[in-house]
Amino acid sequence: MEGLTTTKSPFIEKAQQSGERFIHQPYELYSEENHQAWANLYSRMQSKWQKYANPKFLEGVSKLNLDPNRVPKIDEINTFLSPLTGFAAKPVSGYIPAFTFFDCLRNRDFPTTITVRDISKLDYLPEPDMFHDVAGHVPMHTDKAFADTLVRFGEFALSAALVIQEIKDKEVQIQRAKSVIKALARFFWFTVEFGLIRSGKELRAYGSGLLSSYGELTHCIESPEVQRYPIQLEWTVNQYFEIDHYQPLLFIVDSFDHLFSLVNELEVWLKDGRLNNVSPGEPFVSEDDIQSFLTAKL
Repeated sequence: MEGLTTTKSPFIEKAQQSGERFIHQPYELYSEENHQAWANLYSRMQSKWQKYANPKFLEGVSKLNLDPNRVPKIDEINTFLSPLTGFAAKPVSGYIPAFTFFDCLRNRDFPTTITVRDISKLDYLPEPDMFHDVAGHVPMHTDKAFADTLVRFGEFALSAALVIQEIKDKEVQIQRAKSVIKALARFFWFTVEFGLIRSGKELRAYGSGLLSSYGELTHCIESPEVQRYPIQLEWTVNQYFEIDHYQPLLFIVDSFDHLFSLVNELEVWLKDGRLNNVSPGEPFVSEDDIQSFLTAKL
């Protein structure tokens, strides 16, 4: 059995080589080791989620009826998810360009990897895997306010593509695209991926990078080494980040309605030119990301 292990899957390699971004989930290819890796990842997160996850995430886990012992079937997840918020998990072969990703969100599709991390490397991998995407992200998609915010991110990307494509000077167009994409990626990182939220008098995690990490979920709430600040838009769009260690700086939103309002504000900043020259540094913006905005069909 070849399995569907992250970075070791012939099925995924073949899809990538043939240029297939959106794929199906060949469930029969999962090995027993894949299922065991999922079970190990899921079981050790239970007590962490109860202690540190925001209540909407816990509700989402319950509503999705995820199997703790077997890799979930995406079609079954969507059976529970779609009636709640209209969202659906959409299997992908790996990386998709920035505009394509956000346009999926606008259409209430969430690009979802189908591979499972190697059972010997449960704690960290640089690529997203199915546990990060399904157990980390998708439970939040059962909440209407959060789901609507993801759609709003997609609408922002569409507005950004319109602004960028109207620029006539090619060099200026590319520079603006790089800056706006960098701002959007940073804002998404510090919210949807690594965000904290107030829950009464306590802090809880809602970012998927935190909710899918056994070590960092405790660290983000408990460690005195982490700087935690009420979110400010000008900070998030100008703050670089690195992906290969626990995050030293996290931002707090008051609610998902608050987060939605921040995406609205980000669009105002876009149209006012306040995202034209954000600070340099990570994340790297690839040529594919830039071209996805320059060539988007609007």
